[in-house]
Amino acid sequence: MKKLMRKIDRFCITHPRFGIPNLMLYLVIGTGLVWLLGKMDTSKTLLYALEFNAGKIFLHGQIWRLVTFVFIPDSSGIWLLIALYFYYFIGKTLESHWGPGKFLAYYLSGMLCNILFGTLVWLLSGWEAPVSAMYLNLSMFFAFATLFPETVVLLFFIIPVKIKWLAYIAAAYFALVVLTGFRVFPSNLLPVVAVLNYLLFCGDWLFDKFRPSAFKQKKKTIDFKKAAREYNRQQANKPYTHKCEVCGRTDREYPDLEFRFCSKCIGYHCFCVDHINSHIHFKE
Repeated sequence: MKKLMRKIDRFCITHPRFGIPNLMLYLVIGTGLVWLLGKMDTSKTLLYALEFNAGKIFLHGQIWRLVTFVFIPDSSGIWLLIALYFYYFIGKTLESHWGPGKFLAYYLSGMLCNILFGTLVWLLSGWEAPVSAMYLNLSMFFAFATLFPETVVLLFFIIPVKIKWLAYIAAAYFALVVLTGFRVFPSNLLPVVAVLNYLLFCGDWLFDKFRPSAFKQKKKTIDFKKAAREYNRQQANKPYTHKCEVCGRTDREYPDLEFRFCSKCIGYHCFCVDHINSHIHFKE
């Protein structure tokens, strides 16, 4: 996962136009419009035309369903407004931390996982799984809580609560769906699909944070002078002096970019100013 995340980070750096700024705002507005139009459409024709349906996609070429299913609202009324507010808040914060490119990659990955699950169920059983963005959106609470567990939000705009507790509630709901008859099999596996996408992007941080102390590696004392000499020896025959371990940018390609060395990594590792505070620390 670490190598994959580094490749995603590097791709986002080398392709700065990849990404949709304010993606969550567009998703929230689109969901609100679909809900509003759906209330006017008593026959539910619009919602049926937008929902994920593998048979309609692969047999009738209705490929727009591969995207439009994320705009199907999972609640209504005041509950929908509250949910959309929290989705926007969480999504906007993740986008600010990760960048538009990585946040788009997270959301596209979640959509792809749901599409593959719905398609597989249809191919194996002929049954249409109720695929939606509900669990994907809820999984953003897990990502946010992993990165900012102590952040306090106002539940129902009144009750102050730390975001990690909301994530625990979401996790309990996921477990309820998977382990009980709350959803018919295989629909009860949809939360697992969302969790797998979350673990792909945040699993390393989560496992490192909650790993029992007995299994954590003891912190090693780093001899920076010795490490610096070894680093300079390795760099002697290279056409650059500094290279970011995450995105691969060098001081030759970007002479105005600032580079720093991380004191928490084991060894002597260089990072650009964009990744010095957000990289995964080297443990060996």
